[in-house]
Formats: sequence, C-alpha cells, structure tokens
Amino acid sequence: MAKTDVHSKLKRVALIGNPNVGKTTVFNVLTGMRQKVGNYPGVTVEKKTGRMDGEVPIEIIDLPGSYSLSPKSLDERIAYDVLSGHLANEPRPDLVVCIVDASNMERNLYLVTQVLDLGIPVIVALNMMDAAEEAGLSIDLSLLSEKLGVPVLPLTASRNEGIGKLKYQIRRTDLSPAPERMWTLMSAVEVEIPALMQVLADEAPKVPERQRFIEVLQCLTSDTMLDYWTRWAPKFQKEVQLVRDRLLANKVPYQQAEVIGRYGWLSPLVAQVVTRKKNIGDASVSDRIDAVLTHRIFGPLFFAMILLLIFQAVFSWATPLMDIIESSVIGLGGAIRTTFPAGMATDLLVDGVVSGVGNVVVFLPQILLLFFFLGLMEDTGYMARSAFIMDRIMSRVGLGGGSVVPLLSSFACAIPGIMAARTLANPKDRLITIMVAPLMSCSARLPVYTLFIAAFLPTGKVLGLITFQGLAMFSMYLLGTVMAFVASLVLKRIVFKGESSFFAMELPPYRMPRFKQIFWRMIDRSKAFVIRAGKIIFGMSIILWGLARFPITDPSPEIAALRISADQVFEQKVDSLSTLGVAYAAASEQIGIEMASKYRHIDAAEAGFQIEHSFIGKIGHTLEPVMRPLGFDWKLSAGIVSAFAAREVIISALATLYSVGDVGDDSPLLREKLKADTYPNGDPVYTPLVAVSLLVFFVLALQCMSTLAIAKRETNSWKWPAVMWLYMTGLAYLFSLVIYQGGMALGWG
Repeated sequence: MAKTDVHSKLKRVALIGNPNVGKTTVFNVLTGMRQKVGNYPGVTVEKKTGRMDGEVPIEIIDLPGSYSLSPKSLDERIAYDVLSGHLANEPRPDLVVCIVDASNMERNLYLVTQVLDLGIPVIVALNMMDAAEEAGLSIDLSLLSEKLGVPVLPLTASRNEGIGKLKYQIRRTDLSPAPERMWTLMSAVEVEIPALMQVLADEAPKVPERQRFIEVLQCLTSDTMLDYWTRWAPKFQKEVQLVRDRLLANKVPYQQAEVIGRYGWLSPLVAQVVTRKKNIGDASVSDRIDAVLTHRIFGPLFFAMILLLIFQAVFSWATPLMDIIESSVIGLGGAIRTTFPAGMATDLLVDGVVSGVGNVVVFLPQILLLFFFLGLMEDTGYMARSAFIMDRIMSRVGLGGGSVVPLLSSFACAIPGIMAARTLANPKDRLITIMVAPLMSCSARLPVYTLFIAAFLPTGKVLGLITFQGLAMFSMYLLGTVMAFVASLVLKRIVFKGESSFFAMELPPYRMPRFKQIFWRMIDRSKAFVIRAGKIIFGMSIILWGLARFPITDPSPEIAALRISADQVFEQKVDSLSTLGVAYAAASEQIGIEMASKYRHIDAAEAGFQIEHSFIGKIGHTLEPVMRPLGFDWKLSAGIVSAFAAREVIISALATLYSVGDVGDDSPLLREKLKADTYPNGDPVYTPLVAVSLLVFFVLALQCMSTLAIAKRETNSWKWPAVMWLYMTGLAYLFSLVIYQGGMALGWG
C-alpha cells in the first residue's frame, strides 16, 4: 500500500475531558505508550499524539484538560481550536472521545454537550466506574446513550476494563454525526442567534453549518472568542457587539445564558439516569481520609512530613546504586587509559567526556526516586490534595490557587512548570507564576545538593530517624519554596497590582497507584533529563576540557625542579638495586610504589598549574574578587559561570578542573578531591560554611539558560526573563554573602 493511501485512511481521534478524569490513562492504554510529543503550530501548548494498532492506523490526540469549550486559558483555547478546525494545518478530528468521571456526571457532561454541538461524531466514555460504584451510584447506560444520542461506554481505564469495547467502537466506520441540540437557550438570546449565524456564514463560509451555532454562542459570551473574528469576519464581530449592547440594555444576562440552558437540561437528565444506592450523607472512604489529610492544621503538617520523608529517601536509598555508578565511571576511565595510548585524545575522552558526563549521570538514581514519589503522589490523588492544602498559603501571598500545580511541577523542572502556567486565566497570576517558578528546587539542582551535602555536612540523625543530611536536603527545597512565596507577594504588591483569581478544583477519589504507569513515567521523564542534560553536558564537557587544557603552559620552575629531583632519586634507587642480590624483586617493587606516588603528586601539581593558567583559570581568577566574599575560590567561580548552560554542569566543570592529570583507576572520587583541596597556606578551600553558602546560592540563582529561553517564549519578550535573572541572581548573591560573612564573624569558618 502506498504511503499516501495509508494517510488517506488515517482516522484522527481526539480525547477530551475535564482535568483528573483519567484521560491520560485512557490515552496511554489506547496507544500502548507509543507516543510523540511536540507543539501545536504557532503556540507553545504541548501536543501529545499516539497510534492505535489495527488494520487502519488511527491517530489518537490527547487534548489539554478542559472544563469548558468557552476558553479562559490558553490550554482550553487550543482544545477548542483543534475541535473547531481553527488551527492552521490541523484538520478537525474525525471522532471525539469524551472522557467523563462517572462519579461526577453533571459537571463533566457540560463539556460533552458543547462537543456535541460541534456536530462531530462523539463517543462518551464513562471512566472510573469503580469509583462510582464505591460511591453507591448506579448509572443507566442505555438511557444515557438514548438521551445524548451517542454511544456511551463504561470504563475503568486503570484496570484496563472496557478498553477493548472502546477500541472496537473507535474503529467503527458507521459513526454518525452528533445529534442536533437538545437543550434550549433563554428566548431573548435564542432569537438573536439565527441572524448572527447567517452573517457568519456570509463572511466565513468554510465554517460547517452545525458549528456556526456554538461559534456564535461563544462569541456572545467570550471576549477572547470574539477577538478571533476581528480579522476574519469583521462585520460578524460588529454585529455580535451590537447584539451584546442590545441585550445589556434590556438587562438580559446573556453571559450566563449558556450555563443556565445547558444545566437546565442536564440536571433532570442526570437525575433520570443516575440512582444513588447509599444515603447522600454517607461519607466515602476518600471523604474520611480527607477529613484528616486536608485538615486545616493536620493537613499541612502531614504534607511537610511527606516531603521530609521523600527527601530523606531520595538522599539515602539511592546511595548504593550511586556508588556502583561512581565505581563504573572510575573503572571506565582507567580502562580507557590502559587500552589507548597516552595523549591528548585519551585525556579528552577520560577527563572531558567520561569524567564530565559520568559525574552527572551518577545522580540519576536520585532523580528517578524523586520522579517516583511525585508519580506516586499524582497517581494516588494526593497531588491534588497538595494543591488544595497549599492554596491557603498561596492566597495569602497574592497568588491564585491555580498557581499551585505549576509550582509543584517545577520541583521536577522549571520548564514544564512555566509551561503549565498557561492554564491560568488571570494574565497577572500567570506572569507572576512564571517569574517565581525557577525558585522551586528542580531535579537539576539535586546533583549539586547531593555532592556538597554528602561531602561537607555531618551524618548524624535527628530523633534517631532523619539524618542531618536528609534534613539539609529538605531545607534547600523549603528555602526555595518560601522565597517563591515571598517573591510572589512582592511582585503582586508592587509590580502586578490587582485582584487574584479564585481557585476551584475537583479532588479525585483516592486510588491505588498504578506502578506500571509510574514506572514508565519515571523512565520517560528521566530519559528527557538525560537527553536534555546529556547533550548540554557532553558539549560543555568538551568545551570545559579545552578551556582547562589550553593554552598549554610549561610547569613552573618549582614544579620542574621537583620532577628533576624525583628523576635523580629514582636513578639513585635503581643503581642501588645491584647490591641487593636476592632482595632485588622486593626492593624494586617498593621503589616502584614510592616513586609512583611521588610522580602522581608531581603530575597533579603540573595539572593544577596548567588549569590555573588556562582559559578557564583566567575566567575564574577574573571573577574571584567578586565571588570571594561568598567563600568561593577561582575554581568554584569558574564552575558557577559554566553552570549557566545548565545547573548540573557545575559537577562536570569541577570534575574537569579536578581530574586533569589523574592516572589509573584508583583516582579519588570528586567529593574527596574537593575535601582535600587547600589554599597555598594550607587552609581548606571547602568548609561546611562554604558548602552552605554554595547550596543557598544554587537554591536562589537562575543558572539555566533553557529556563530563560522558555520564559521568553511564554512571555513573548526578553524583558521578563531579564528581570527574572537579575532578581534571582541578586537574591542568591545577597543571601550567600550574609551566610558566609555572618558565619565567619561568628567563628564558624
């Protein structure tokens, strides 16, 4: 079959539903996790598509979660534009599968009625039937299908129940367009619709006849939708404005007309098809759990305890696997040096690529654990409760509760957190959320936290349960979160004055986690981290190695004298072997051990001299006067500059700075090299106070050019990313300065 024939038969199926109805679970099951992620043309909203197996390939499109097709956020606007065919090069789907929470029918069916009005064939999938049964609900599926005029299928996607019937229904070729509208508008608005539909038909004849009704209705009630037609149908836009003015003059509540009409039809319908077996007053299991976990006092305490345990586990459980990876990296470097001839190419491979990339990959077990716990919170339904608990605090710092989810997402990475802010309807709340999201400690900071906490902070325990190191890790995340709240309060009070939006969300029922899906989510997100960070780190490792290797500098006279002296000592010891007789072998082995150690120290001194006078050394020395008040020497200063490419690159930079000249597979680990580094007077370069100063700097500084690029794309300006970088860098410098200088004044240095 020709490629064009395949595409001509490709059926496009869109999945749509309210947030937290299991839409993504249905998508994953239908596509078997064979998915592709991109962006819709001309916008930054993520487009997730996949293929469903069968004789004819079927493309499944996972639309953003939406409460309504009357868009208030960018995500909802994209969902409407895809279904209505408004996006360029994005044809309308052949079929829409509406995913509905079976335990919350009336609220979910509101969106279904809007999709039906578009005239596209529709299947209604009642998901989470197990939750509905637990709540004591009995649903008459055949009656609901009859009333809606479309197939209605029961699902419990988390258990793979009903998926086979859904696939069969999707593959059917005899699906008919959705039935004509069955609900009615208030008469004062209804009489205005036909004339406006005719004006729209005259100016935009490509809009399908069935679709004109909802286009007119959305324009009547939404300024966002009306603005769309200013360019394409200016006469229609003006006529709609005239109708609005007329209805307003007659005190007709036209903006609520759609809501009143749809719910006026839906409420009796749901009452007909849904029977409650339990008393309304009976509390469900989720309600009983929520009485404790979302309690005004116990809820936040439990949430804080959960976070503390997560970071303790992330720090402790990953250690054995990290040790294995560290040993493997060192072993690989030694094997390469043994296999390949000594020279610049081998040095680049070992000290640049293997050392640089390996010293970041070693933290992958911790990142996997972090994603596991975040996935567990999301899958059980506790993530939504976290947003609910945090909303009380968010409202006090001037942010709408809708900002909670983007900020929680930023614990994994600021980039999806910033992108998630597009779900906010209030433009000021959206901009503030973007501005503070990078303060939440992302997974890229985790390698920095782990390295310096493990190397320089004590290992004792608090109350015999939580280690000081786990508590320090928790403190880093807490500091970033608190500063995000403070920054949002300042921005709201000074820069973005105005009322905050209200926050409303439905709490999904508690569910048993689906470990298979959590596992694949961990793999996908970790893969994204490795690919994104790996590309940057690989390139930066080579660049850093070159900056540390060039220009090639002859050793100082002192180091050259040490090598000459060592050579003379070696020659004398070898000459003395001739008088030893039978003790020759033992003596020669002892001489080899002693001289190898001496030469390693000389090699390390030469390497250190070379780095200090290399390009990166010059950069570090130039910055050192500015960074020294924070306790940072020239190496750390150079590492901080290199980390602007990505935060985790500082590990690669330090590995390069401390690894050049090492030989053999017995090289000490990076943290041991940091602990052993001293100034010329013998004072240690790194102390616990320096480590804390650096940790705080990395909590607050915006060391990520990818985040700035995404912020620019989301705000469509370099102004706000520049402000973001300046205020975060200023905070980082100020806090580190106070901590280091204050600690020195108290004698903690």
